Amino acid sequence: MSEQAFLVLTALAEQPLHGYAIVRAVEGLSEGRVRLRVGTLYGVLDRLVADGLAEREREEVHQGRLRRYYRLTDAGVRGLSAEVARLSANVRAASAVLRERGAL
Repeated sequence: MSEQAFLVLTALAEQPLHGYAIVRAVEGLSEGRVRLRVGTLYGVLDRLVADGLAEREREEVHQGRLRRYYRLTDAGVRGLSAEVARLSANVRAASAVLRERGAL
């Protein structure tokens, strides 16, 4: 799973969000390291929807502009949980190696 997909799923885990709110949430979650451009965001969302990890929840017009809201599916919760476990295992392995070298 890409970092962008991981962060988008993490943002959606809290509540359904529209595109711009996802961009802001990802920037906050990554402490400014990841800034999604619109094309990248919708590419990630399209893949997540196609994979059944997220779905379009609703659309509404706000100040004359269409907002499409996305939410995490049950499969998305499982996928995010599996990715958290995978990343945690990688962190433990890397930390052990660095401790052995006295670098941590």
